[in-house]
Amino acid sequence: MAQRLTVPAVRERKVADGAEPLVMVTAYDAPGARMVDEAGADLILVGDSVAMVVLGHENTLQVTVDDIAHHTAAVARARPLSLVVADMPWMSFHVSTGDTLANAATLIRAGAGAVKLEGGRRRLPMVEALVAAEIPVMGHIGLTPQSVNAMGGFRVQGRNAVAALGLVAAAKALAHAGCFAIVLEGVPDQVAAMVTGSVDVPTIGIGAGPDCDGQVLVFHDVLGIEQDMRPRFVRRYADLHSEGVDALTRFACDVRSGSFPSAEESYRLSDEDAESLGLYDGA
Repeated sequence: MAQRLTVPAVRERKVADGAEPLVMVTAYDAPGARMVDEAGADLILVGDSVAMVVLGHENTLQVTVDDIAHHTAAVARARPLSLVVADMPWMSFHVSTGDTLANAATLIRAGAGAVKLEGGRRRLPMVEALVAAEIPVMGHIGLTPQSVNAMGGFRVQGRNAVAALGLVAAAKALAHAGCFAIVLEGVPDQVAAMVTGSVDVPTIGIGAGPDCDGQVLVFHDVLGIEQDMRPRFVRRYADLHSEGVDALTRFACDVRSGSFPSAEESYRLSDEDAESLGLYDGA
């Protein structure tokens, strides 16, 4: 019987050591989690990207701990074998270690097996406090969407030597603090390769080239459900938006023409009950 993937098993997945690359996909509800799990993904990320691809916000800053806990619980109810990682949203780990621990505990109680938080060295006290509380932590550096205002938009990071070395140093610090894996987002592929080679925990890239220890994409991007944003690093494997619109259009046409529902798609009284109500038509 297949076993659920654990944090220690993920920590050991370095491609340089001969391991197979990690696959992580976001999911925000039970049906999505079942799809991702059945596809064989190693990790399911309940991302704060839910703000943009599900809730219609322009960025991730509107999402709360309660929002992430709600979606984490839905994912966990699917009982996936994939490791469920919940994003810690903006301002849930920025004020104090006490707040950070309480917010992370909410997500673990909702069903997450680990939490992910954005930022480098300035988040080390929070990472260390979480690890000390035996809450597994995934780091996230490079383009950190929760810093969209400070960065002036969704901009590629690590584009010069100083910035690249800063990312290497941040990754080393996060790994030393106890992160079991690190997401690298929006960085040049050479820089991602440098970072990956500098730490003994796996890196998971998104817009970071092919040399990370794994890759992550958003569920709605992979399946072509999201149409408004088209980052260059996304490869769409389906066009469910178009297929869905087509199916819904055909449904609407069938309703308006009277061809839906058919007799086979309807329930009927028994002849005896229909007759007692004066509805028996002899058919």
